[in-house]
Amino acid sequence: MASSSGTSSGSSLMQNSGSEEALMDQRKRKRMISNRESARRSRMRKQKHLDDLMAQVAQLSKENHQLITSINITTQQYLNVEADNSILNAQIGELSHRLQSLNEIISFLSANNGLYGDSSTFNEPADSFFNPLNMPYLNQPIMASADIFQY
Repeated sequence: MASSSGTSSGSSLMQNSGSEEALMDQRKRKRMISNRESARRSRMRKQKHLDDLMAQVAQLSKENHQLITSINITTQQYLNVEADNSILNAQIGELSHRLQSLNEIISFLSANNGLYGDSSTFNEPADSFFNPLNMPYLNQPIMASADIFQY
């Protein structure tokens, strides 16, 4: 009988060991499935982050392109204004020079009005309506006005 009890205890150990092994296999399979699911979620998060970064790159590239276009347009407008300003400055210089010359002519004619105002010099009567020296606007200086520069 002793041997039968020993045999029965040996088979019970094998049954325990077999059930423990099955339990271990089940835990191992469960852990493997959990790890795979975790890795899948991690890959999905990584892919979503990559997609978000790619969308951000596309948006920033678009904004960069718009800014470059805006800068180019503004630079062109600035260059056009600079060119217009140079033209206007040249016109101011020329008109100022003309004004100075006209004022010198008026000054000369006003100073010599008595010398050229008699009828013997021009062979015309001194009271002639068309005598340029008798015109009242010749005795006034010509002044420049900003109105001539408006379009």
